[in-house]
Amino acid sequence: MTMTTAGVIFVLTLVAALVAVYKPFGDYMFRAVSGTKQSRVERGIFRLVGVNPAAEQTWGVYARSVLAFSAVSILFLYLFQRVQNHLWLSLGFDPVVPHGAWNTAVSFVTNTNWQSYSGESTMGHLVQMAGLAVQNFVSAAVGIAVAVALVRGFARSRTGQLGNFWVDLTRIVLRILLPIAVLGAIALMIGGAVQNLSGGTDVTTLTGGTQTITGGPVASQEVIKELGTNGGGFYNVNSAHPFENPTAWTNWLEIFLILLIPFSLPRVFGRMVGQNRQGYAIAAVMGILAFLSVAITNIFELAGHGTVPQAVGAAMEGKEVRFDVSNSATFAAATTLTSTGAVNSFHDSFTSLGGMMPMVNMMLGEVAPGGTGSGLYGLLILAVITVFVAGLMVGRTPEYLGKKIGSREIKFASLYFLITPILVLVGTATAFATGNNSTALNVGPHGLSEVLYAFTSASNNNGSAFGGITVNTTWWDTALGLCMLLGRFLPLIFVLALAGSLARQAPTPASEGTLPTHRPLFIGMVVGVTVVLVALTFLPALALGPLAEGL
Repeated sequence: MTMTTAGVIFVLTLVAALVAVYKPFGDYMFRAVSGTKQSRVERGIFRLVGVNPAAEQTWGVYARSVLAFSAVSILFLYLFQRVQNHLWLSLGFDPVVPHGAWNTAVSFVTNTNWQSYSGESTMGHLVQMAGLAVQNFVSAAVGIAVAVALVRGFARSRTGQLGNFWVDLTRIVLRILLPIAVLGAIALMIGGAVQNLSGGTDVTTLTGGTQTITGGPVASQEVIKELGTNGGGFYNVNSAHPFENPTAWTNWLEIFLILLIPFSLPRVFGRMVGQNRQGYAIAAVMGILAFLSVAITNIFELAGHGTVPQAVGAAMEGKEVRFDVSNSATFAAATTLTSTGAVNSFHDSFTSLGGMMPMVNMMLGEVAPGGTGSGLYGLLILAVITVFVAGLMVGRTPEYLGKKIGSREIKFASLYFLITPILVLVGTATAFATGNNSTALNVGPHGLSEVLYAFTSASNNNGSAFGGITVNTTWWDTALGLCMLLGRFLPLIFVLALAGSLARQAPTPASEGTLPTHRPLFIGMVVGVTVVLVALTFLPALALGPLAEGL
């Protein structure tokens, strides 16, 4: 069997599995976020924190709850790292330096999980488990909660209520993320991922030196990482490490877990608005963009563009032989189409055009299918922009799911879309203007690509790294931390503001001039608007980086 054939089978089985679970798992998540009954554990949590589960919140209160929870989480995680040398299971590690602790705290609370340090030589077990792994759950749950609040805005009329953030957060963690994490962790342990807390000497290096493993919660943290669509990991080389991702089938499982929740959320959307076909339309947009990305990334990598890859017959530099070129390319596409950021190969060593594709995936806004929750609400924003453009073309007031898209709504949608490009392009320009691009390993177009990738990953809350660039300095930790913080919470505020505006509207009856938003025409329009907006925004930067290198 050729590498190309194996890669095609790998992708087709992934597609089949995702199609099979779309309806049952989507329906399960719908029941989890829409049910009214509280479990005994949930009731205990609500009493403990003083939450009335029957009380709903306006968009402003919902947003303040999200921001308050996240602010406290950042402060706690920062302090946790700064005092880790005094804690149990610290493994004798020193406190994390202030700029590193800031960057890591912001990174994990924003669902980015960018790591500017080596996990196995910086963080003790307690910080890894009680700090970072907890944020893998709750930061992912925040994204789903905000997406659910936006869908409620479409589904409800003449009300300012969008649900209760604390109820949504608790249900999502307990009913969705935890059960799958347990099952996924067991599967990864069966596949060979390490799970223990025994003593030992820390892994000091991947090439030479001591290879003895400390005990570590690797299997559970790995599956939590994938389910939360988070990058980061117990080991510095992430899912390329055999203790985290031992075999080809665990590689398949990790990609499946990465895509499971985001690809099933459109079903929740369809159920909540009472039109399953609307969910299928959004899922189709996600599927088309994802298929194109995976196919193009594989084509570029399998073609081996470049003198050396063509001479040796494959672009295997920076890739694990047990995954080969195709499965590495598919993993790279999946983790950048979502906000996962996990890697099983060195993106900096991809071919020039193959390395461009992970950047393009993030620049699309990570909506195919995107992060847990953030992918759905990002694509719904693009759908709003699409109906607005369509309305201008035919001279009608734009409508989406019976809600008019007026000046207020399109302003929120536009501000959502503009935040990330501003952070990426201004950040990249600032790095070069201040001379901080000197930490990049390369010069010329590839050096620009390394800097551009770092800011693209941080601003889109992805967490993957192009590599080849030193970012554990005060300037880089501070700059990327700011991009992660603003790239997460400013768009989130605009999403909730849009949800509140939509929920207050009275429903608008469909007429002959209403654009059907469940048909192939609309699906194609959303795909086109997504690609065109990215092309108009980022093409000049790509032309100076990976495209110039490819030429």
